This record gives sequence, C-alpha cells and structure tokens, in this order.
Amino acid sequence: MIFLKSCGDKKFKNQYSKNEIINKNLLKEYVDKFNKYDHELYKQFIDNKNAYKFLSGNIPIIEIPDKVIEEKYYFRWWTFRKHIKSTVDGFVITEFLPKVYWSKKHNTINCPAAHHIYEGRWLRNPKYISEYIDFWLKNSEDGIRQYSFWIADATLAFNKIHRNDSLLFTQLGPLISNYNEWEKIRKDNNKSLFWQWDEKDGMELTVSGKILNGGIEKSGVKAVRPTINSYMYGDAIAISKIAYLKNELEIGKKFEKKAKKIKKKLESRLWNKDLSFFTVLPKNYNKTTKPLNIRELIGYVPWYFNLPDDKLEYTIAWEKLKDTLGFSAPYGLTVTERSHPFFKISYNGHECQWNGPSWPFATTQTLKAFANYLNNYSKNYSVSKDEYYPLLLQYAKSHKIRNETGEEQNWIDENLNPFTGDWISRTRLKEWENGTWSDAKGGVERGKDYNHSSFCDLVLNDLLGIKPKLNSTIEINPLIPDNWEWFAVKNINYQGKKIDIVWDKSGEKYELGKGLTIFVNDIKKLNTRTNNNIKVKI
Repeated sequence: MIFLKSCGDKKFKNQYSKNEIINKNLLKEYVDKFNKYDHELYKQFIDNKNAYKFLSGNIPIIEIPDKVIEEKYYFRWWTFRKHIKSTVDGFVITEFLPKVYWSKKHNTINCPAAHHIYEGRWLRNPKYISEYIDFWLKNSEDGIRQYSFWIADATLAFNKIHRNDSLLFTQLGPLISNYNEWEKIRKDNNKSLFWQWDEKDGMELTVSGKILNGGIEKSGVKAVRPTINSYMYGDAIAISKIAYLKNELEIGKKFEKKAKKIKKKLESRLWNKDLSFFTVLPKNYNKTTKPLNIRELIGYVPWYFNLPDDKLEYTIAWEKLKDTLGFSAPYGLTVTERSHPFFKISYNGHECQWNGPSWPFATTQTLKAFANYLNNYSKNYSVSKDEYYPLLLQYAKSHKIRNETGEEQNWIDENLNPFTGDWISRTRLKEWENGTWSDAKGGVERGKDYNHSSFCDLVLNDLLGIKPKLNSTIEINPLIPDNWEWFAVKNINYQGKKIDIVWDKSGEKYELGKGLTIFVNDIKKLNTRTNNNIKVKI
C-alpha cells in the first residue's frame, strides 16, 4: 500500500473547476435514450420527466473506455431512482414497482435491501438511504426479518461514505436487537451456526433443497446455508466496529467474539473438502454430518464479507467461475454448477427457480466477493483481475431485451436464461393467466426495472477501486484492464467533500498530468504515476 499525503496544490483549483473533463451532455444523452424507449407504467417519487435533474444532482459521473459498462452504469441509476418512494415513514426503496402481495409495509421487501443500501450510498444526498435504514430499524414492523438481510454491514458501508457518527450511534441499539432476534429464531440448541429456508434466503427451489428433500423438488427447505451465516458474520463484525467507534468496548468485544465463532464453525462445517467449496449443511447436523455434494453460487458469499482465512486450499473454489462444468455460461453465471444432474433451466412450474438460471442478485454477491478475494487475499493464484473484468462485462451485457419492434433496449428483470439471454420470468408471466399478466403474480410488467441487485456499486467500488474508509482517507485500487489508458469519476460526495478521480496514463486525455490525480473540493490533493494500492487523506 502506498500512503500519500495531500499535496494541497491550490493553483490548479481555478483551472480544474473550469475544465469540464467529462462532457456535460453525457448523462443527458443517456437519460434521453432511456426515456425514449420506456413505457412508464408506475411512477413514484421521481418520474422520467425529472430523472435527469435528479441524477445530475446526485450520482457520480463516470467516463470509461468500455461504453457497454458505462451505459449500463447510467441505466442502473436511471432504474434505481424509479424505486425511491416517499412515505409517512420517510424514503424507502422498493424491489418491484407494482404492488406484490408478499411485500410488507409500503411495498418494501428486505431481501435485496442491503444491495439497495450499497448502491444508494453513492447518491450525493444521503437522506434517501439514511431514512431507508431508519425505516428498517424502527418502522418496518416484521418486515426486517422477512428474508435474510445483512443490514448492519450495509449500514456501516453507507456510513463510510456519509459519515454521521451521532446517527450511527442511535442505530446501534436497534442493530443489536435485530441481531439478537435472529439468534432466537435461527439458531438451535445453542449451536454456533444459523439455519434458514432457501426461500427465505430469497432462493426458491434450490438444488440443495431438492437433495435434502429426498430428490423431490420443493421450495422452503431448511438448512445451514453459507448465505445467512455469512450475513450474520458480516453483521457481527459491523456491530463490533460501530460499538468500538462509540467507545462501547464490551459490546465491541462481545460481537467480535460472535463473529469469530461463526467464522470458525463455517470454515470447519461448511467447507466441503471433496468439492473444495463451501456448501450447504443439513439443519439437524451432528459431529459426523458432512455438507452436501453440490456446488451452488452461494458458496462464494463468505468472501463478500472477507470471512475465510487466506488459505491455499480455498483458492481452487474460484476456478469454477471459469469452468463450463461449474458456473460459466454464455450469458451469465449459473446459480448451480452445470455438471450436477439436478441442474436445469425450466419454463414450467414456479417462475423463480434457483436451480440453474442466472440471477443478478447472486451475480452481484459473487462479483463483490471476487473483488474482495483479489484485493484482500494473497494466495489468490488461480484467478486474477483478468477474469474479473470479463465477468462484469458479461453482467453488463445481460442488461438488454428486444422490444415489440425488434429493437434492442436496456433492461433489467428477474432471472436470466444463461444460454440464450432470455428473461425467464418475463417470458412466462406475460402469458401466465389467459394469455396475459396475472394480478395475483404482481400484475403487468412485474419484473420490469427489477431492483433486486446492484451494479453501480460494483463499478465504483470494485472496477474503479474506490474504497471508502472510516478514518478520513480514501483508498484507490482498481480492477481495470491493463490496457485502459484513462477513466474519470466526478462528483463523489465523500464524507462531506467533493471528490474527483482521474486516471490518465499519458496525460493527453484530460490534460491534468500523467497518472492518477485526486481532487478534493476542486483542489488537487494527489498525483502519482501508479493507479493501484493508493491511500490518501482527504
């Protein structure tokens, strides 16, 4: 890690503030394009007419060489603002635009809420996500534990960008109460590990569930899963850090101990040595019970929270991302390894199956886990950033559909056919009842603009490597391809300051100097020829 003090070069201020390094029309051109092709069925707080005004005032503006990822970045912000909803309990973020019967208060669903918080933390105005977090902790009633939800981890991630200790400290008590409730309802006989129904992990009809159900397909099978245990580990770590910030040392130590206990048990009980993968363990396990012999994409979730030790034996798990017998497919990562006999892509039965399709929710988790693995682990010999970028690009390319006139347009929906790129739920739901949409299933265009994953956070935090910290520093460690000569990010609201980051290898693209330049409130704070492992005080 290279730690650099700010250079405080004020002579660049006037020159830089006048220099429009990114075409001011870039965002507007994208928004106009998205609006043109959109059939706006459901309007919430910000409609299409006001989309540009909202986005121009709130999102980081990027310019990168890969125009596919760039366009999908702006498209996902354009869809995200559709889900911002003003309520009597403050702002919330929805998953579906139409009302669905399984949603809770204000049509909210907590299943993707941590993705919402990670994504929305980059908005310049913190009130939308700040109020959303408070809604879950104080006003969501029983919705906060409807599905698994790593709320403490996401809350801390939000506060790394919008630092507000006084607010964070008021949230500590509710975060602890929520954690304690999870311990009551999802731990048996004083065991260290948590169990969950696959459906309540947001993952219906899993292959692991089918195996546990004697080969009969069923949704809602109980098991000790890598998902919920990683979430509880992440939340325990976050609560511990918040407690230490508040100088609540005993609470900090208590939750640090809880995290260590989960980590130890997860590594010892869920690591399948035969498959070299974290897999599902039967709920009623004993000392001799082994985890199931089925690789599912959820086996990467422990790395989302940097849980596993930096051991050589874990490296082989990552090779399955590249393996067509594993999770690799032409249009997206499959949620189950392709070589297993229960793997399937089905257009029959339940519209949301987690036994084969590509799900953006799981892809988001996997790419975040992969970025953590590349950044934070030394024994990552089997993979490199050369594998990360193609997977992110594949994810970006999946954001499309052909409309009624045969034109390709940007699109995000539910589950993807990894071999054709077809949005499975949409194909089925649009003819579900008497050849049309079913009100019981959520009505017209249920999955359109589906807010069940994140994308912009993956671009900012991982591809471009902008790593927020709690100690008034910012770390830059991109996973960009080596042949990228330039990129720029403008208007990041970071701990109350405006941050702009420019990478210009030759200095010819932006004419601000060779290498990486960081501006804080339009003042140049850093210029260095390298673009990785940089940490600078702001």
